[in-house]
Amino acid sequence: MASCGILFNSSIFNKKFLLYHKPVVLRSRFSNLIVHQSQKIRTFMEMEGNGASVSDDASKPKIPHVLTVAGSDSGAGAGIQADIKACAARGVYCSTVITAVTAQNTVGVQGVNIVPQDFVAEQLKSVLSDMQVDVVKTGMLPSIDIVKILNQSLRKFPVRALVVDPVMVSTSGDVLAGPSILSSFREELLPLADIVTPNIKEASALLGGMPLETVADMCSAAKLLHAIGPRNILVKGGDLPDSLDAVDIFFDGKDYHELRSPRIKTRNTHGTGCTLASCIAAELAKGSSMLSAVKVAKRYVETALEYSKDIFIGNGRQGPFDHLLRLTNSIRSGRQQTFNPSDLFLYAVTDSQMNKKWGRSMVDAIKAAIEGGATIVQLREKDAETREFLDMAKACLEICRSHGVPLLIDDRVDVALACDADGVHVGHSDMPVRIARALLGPEKIIGVSCKTPEQAQQAWIDGADYIGCGGVYPTNTKANNPTLGLDGLKAVCIASKLPVVAIGGINASNAGCVMETGVSNLEGVAVVSALFDKESVLAETRNLHAILMEAASQVK
Repeated sequence: MASCGILFNSSIFNKKFLLYHKPVVLRSRFSNLIVHQSQKIRTFMEMEGNGASVSDDASKPKIPHVLTVAGSDSGAGAGIQADIKACAARGVYCSTVITAVTAQNTVGVQGVNIVPQDFVAEQLKSVLSDMQVDVVKTGMLPSIDIVKILNQSLRKFPVRALVVDPVMVSTSGDVLAGPSILSSFREELLPLADIVTPNIKEASALLGGMPLETVADMCSAAKLLHAIGPRNILVKGGDLPDSLDAVDIFFDGKDYHELRSPRIKTRNTHGTGCTLASCIAAELAKGSSMLSAVKVAKRYVETALEYSKDIFIGNGRQGPFDHLLRLTNSIRSGRQQTFNPSDLFLYAVTDSQMNKKWGRSMVDAIKAAIEGGATIVQLREKDAETREFLDMAKACLEICRSHGVPLLIDDRVDVALACDADGVHVGHSDMPVRIARALLGPEKIIGVSCKTPEQAQQAWIDGADYIGCGGVYPTNTKANNPTLGLDGLKAVCIASKLPVVAIGGINASNAGCVMETGVSNLEGVAVVSALFDKESVLAETRNLHAILMEAASQVK
C-alpha cells in the first residue's frame, strides 16, 4: 500500500498517485524478543509438565486472532501483507478482508482496483461469522459504502477491539479523500474505534486542516480526535518538524503519554504505520492493556527498522523492512541454512575449564579448532551466568559464521534464540526435542543425545536432525556415564533413521576404529578433551581430522 489505510475516492485517485512515505524512525531494543521467547519456553514446559494437548476438548487454547480489513500491496511492504507479517511475528493468527488490489513497488503506486462492496461484505461475513475474531484492524477503506459495510458488520459481529489506521494523505500533504468520505469516516468508524493511529498529517486532515507543528499541537489534536468518539488516540510524530526524536503522543481521554525514541536513519520505512497498528491489534488480541500494546508495538517497529536499515529491495526511495528479522541471516552467516549431515564429521565440543587450564579464551580455542578442520562446534557452558554465556555465544558465533561453520548451543534454547545460533544440542533428559523444535522453528539444527535404539527412533519421531550416541568409551568429562562400546554404537546407528555422531572418550588413538564400524549413517565423531585439553588445539585438530579422513577413505 502507499500506506496502511488510505481512503481512496475514485474521482481523485489515478495512476499518477504518489506513494505516501511515512518516515517513522525509531530506536532498536532487542531485549523484548528474549523475554518473549523465555515466556514461550515457560508455557511449553508447563504444557509438557501438565500433559496438556491442543487436541483435548477440555483444554483447547484460544488462539489470538486479528482480522485486517485493508488493501493488497503487490510490493508486500505495507497493507494486507505487512499486517499478516506483523501478526505472525507477534504470534497471532491473522485473517484478511481485501478492499482493493494495488499495483505498487518502492517507486510508487501504478494502479488500484477496488473490490466490489458486495464482495467486501461477503468476506467480512465469512470471517466474522465463523472464526472467533478478537480484534479488527482497518487499513485502506476506498469508498463510503465500504466504510458503512464495515460499520454494519462490526455491529452485527462485535469484537473485543477495533484498531483504525486512518492514512489519507499523500507524501506532499494532499488530502486524497474528499470532504464526504472524511465525514463518513468520522461519523461511521471513529466512534467505534478503541484506538486510532494517525500521523500528524492524517490527524490534521481529520481535524479539517489544523496545523500540527509541535508536541503541544499533537496533544491538542489527540484531545480533539478523542472527542469524536475513539477511546484512545495515538498521534505519531515521525513527520514532526525539527525534532531529533520520533515522538508519539498517546491519549486515553484522561492522561497524555509522550513516547519518545531516537530516529533510525534508513530508507526502509514503507509499511511502518500498517505494522504499528497491526502489532497493537496483535497485542490486544493476546490480552494486553492498550498502553502496554502501544509500547510493545513501538518497540517492535524500532527493532525491525534497526535490523533492516541496510537491506536493499527495489530501486525507489522508500523500501520495505523485514518484519521477521530473518532476511539478512543467510547473507551474514556465509553458510547454507539447511542442515548437512557431513557437518558432523569433526564435531568440536567446548570446555571452559580446559581452556582456562591452558590459558586461552573460548574464542581463540574455537578459532584454532575451525582452522584445524572442525566442521561443527557445540558451545557447552554449564557454570556461566546467562549474560556471560550469551556474550560468549555471540563472540563465538561471529568466528563460526566467518568460516561457514555451524554453531550449536548445548541445552540452552534461550541463548540459541537470543544470539541466533544455528541450533541446539539437548540431552535425553533435558528439554524435549519437539518443544525445542516448536521454539526454534523448522530450519534450525537440533541434535539429541541417545544411548538406546528406542531413544534413536523417538528422536526421529520428535523432529531431531541428528543424534549424538555415547559414551562410546569411558570419559572424564561426564562422571558415571555408562559406555556403549562399538557394538552399542553400531546397534543405535542401525536403529536410527537420522545421521549419527559418536561421542565419549574418542581421541586420536581410537577415532579411526569408530569411523570403521561400517554403518552408513555414522557421519563423524564428537570430541572434547582430545582437542581442548591439549596445548595446541590447532595441531590436535589437524591430526584428528587427518585420521578421520584416512578412516573414511578406508570405509569407502
